[in-house]
Amino acid sequence: MSAMFPLLFSPFELKGLEIKNRVFSTGHDTDLCRSGLPTDELIAYQVARAKGGAGLIVIQVVAVHPSALYTSEALQGWHSQIVPEFKRLVDAIKVHGTRVFVQLFHPGRELASRMNGVVKTAWGVSSVPSERFRVVPKTMSTMQIEEVIQAYVDTGMNLVEAGVDGLEIVGSHGYLPAQFLSPVVNTRNDRFGGSYDNRLRFVQEISAKLRAQVPSNIIVGARFSGIEFDEAGMNDDAMFDVCRDLAPSLDYLNVIGGTSASNSGSIHIAPPMTIENAYMSAFSGKLKQALPDTAVFVAGRINQPHEAEAVLKAGGADMCGMTRAMICDPQMPSKARANKPDDIRACIACNQACIGHAQLGLPISCIQHPESGRELTFGTLPEINRAQNILVVGGGPGGMKAAAVAARMGHNVVLAEQSSQLGGQVKLAQLLPNRAEFGGLITNLSRELTQSGAKVQLNLTVTRGFIEEGQFDHVIVATGSTIELPVFENDGEMTVLSHEQVLTGSKTGTNVVVFDWRSDWVGIGLVEHLVAQGCRVRMAVNGICAGAAIQSYVRDAAIARLNVAEVEVTPFARLYGVDEDTVYCMHTASQQPIVFEGVDTLVIASAMMPSRILQDELDAADIAYSEIGDAASPRTAEETIFEGLQAAISLTGSQPS
Repeated sequence: MSAMFPLLFSPFELKGLEIKNRVFSTGHDTDLCRSGLPTDELIAYQVARAKGGAGLIVIQVVAVHPSALYTSEALQGWHSQIVPEFKRLVDAIKVHGTRVFVQLFHPGRELASRMNGVVKTAWGVSSVPSERFRVVPKTMSTMQIEEVIQAYVDTGMNLVEAGVDGLEIVGSHGYLPAQFLSPVVNTRNDRFGGSYDNRLRFVQEISAKLRAQVPSNIIVGARFSGIEFDEAGMNDDAMFDVCRDLAPSLDYLNVIGGTSASNSGSIHIAPPMTIENAYMSAFSGKLKQALPDTAVFVAGRINQPHEAEAVLKAGGADMCGMTRAMICDPQMPSKARANKPDDIRACIACNQACIGHAQLGLPISCIQHPESGRELTFGTLPEINRAQNILVVGGGPGGMKAAAVAARMGHNVVLAEQSSQLGGQVKLAQLLPNRAEFGGLITNLSRELTQSGAKVQLNLTVTRGFIEEGQFDHVIVATGSTIELPVFENDGEMTVLSHEQVLTGSKTGTNVVVFDWRSDWVGIGLVEHLVAQGCRVRMAVNGICAGAAIQSYVRDAAIARLNVAEVEVTPFARLYGVDEDTVYCMHTASQQPIVFEGVDTLVIASAMMPSRILQDELDAADIAYSEIGDAASPRTAEETIFEGLQAAISLTGSQPS
């Protein structure tokens, strides 16, 4: 029991199964599976969350049928080795007192990937196209539906044999069961379509057949999107009826939001920081009130233990999904239970390395905690031969990470920062509209620094003399980058400002063009900042769309806001020149001119250039150093923090490959 979070750390009993607390990790793709089976990397990843105190882990989706393979590396429920290999995973988790459920999955028409370079035929309830992935599925025959239902059961039986405690039918996010439930998507006229009762039949038959074959102590539940957030999708009233009427055939209902079928709905698969915390608890609470005897789980931006405690106290659910919170800090439950919430590395919902990696076909991680998904490489800090004197120059996120890790390893570490505050470019990023939560990077890394024992010196400009006098064995250069505006024709009449100047208070006129070379969150944030000040803003993007370089859910949410604000966005733009009141660009594909007239200010979200002053000094003095992040090549916070971790670990002489 936790004094601060008594409900969150109270046990929960579900059909005779005791779950030690109310924290669970929802099923989520990790790309840590190979050849249809769990890997040592997946086991290490999930064990880290079990060690960290999660009460329940719901393992990611297992494809129940060959037609359900949504990626080439999806877990395959019919694989001949699924039982022994899954047993390794389940047993490793259960050692730590954590319960294990697993998701049974078929995407139906929501099939985005290619298999062996070829787009496969999607099996759907009806041949109703999917807007987001532009898929026109084939209509499953009644015999094929019955084949898939049996595949759910066969896969479930395999996983029960492997030792799981429960099975979760994935009926959320517009996947196959949701397609049967939808009167828009399900246009069948057999026993699986037409009437409302017929549309429930697919899920009911899966549940009934599972119950008839699995041992009575096995939990059978389902995950549903309480609201799809799409005008063409299922609204909360319709989904409330569905959940209420399916509840008798299930042991629990797991509530989430969104649908894969549309841009507006897919944002909620992994809601970005612009979405309210614990926002699905109103729906789950309504469901719990109507169905007091049915276990209700909920997820959706529940990032901190106090948010989960509030959901439970309000009767919003029995269990709280805190997946990204535990990707960011696997020890989150243990820290909360020990009444140490300030020690928790809080998720900032940037989506860059969790769902962002998954969409790129890369293993899961976290920009703040690169150890996630890399537990076999970075999960345990290596021993050092001797404590060295280490100087880290630059107090941005990479320097902070490097200093904290090196100090935890036992080195004597000094972090020198030229300014009066730590944080580097994050200090600017958090000033942008809808990006304040990104500033959590500074808070979290500052806490790591404090706990590590590294010495921090602010307002210190490092010189060669300082390094030599300090007798440092190694210098980690994390000096970041500086703005360099592009070369363009300019008669000097128009006001031209960098993104940094605008964010630090420089005033613009009322008719502004934002030239966004970066195609990331900076240009979008500048536009929103200026619109809020009453400016007329036009956006010229050096990319295929605004936010082209950022994760799709973050991008799409931002594009939606730009559309609501009626901002004119011109893609494929390269800045060519300006005169008194006109900005000239070139279309990067057609090489034709793009002209913006009636402009009084040009704001440029420009490329950054690495700062190399210190490196040249170190080379001249023959002092050992490594450079990380923007000091080597300007990129994102993910790369600089990862390289900070790598640089610190390399100081043992046994850097992981």
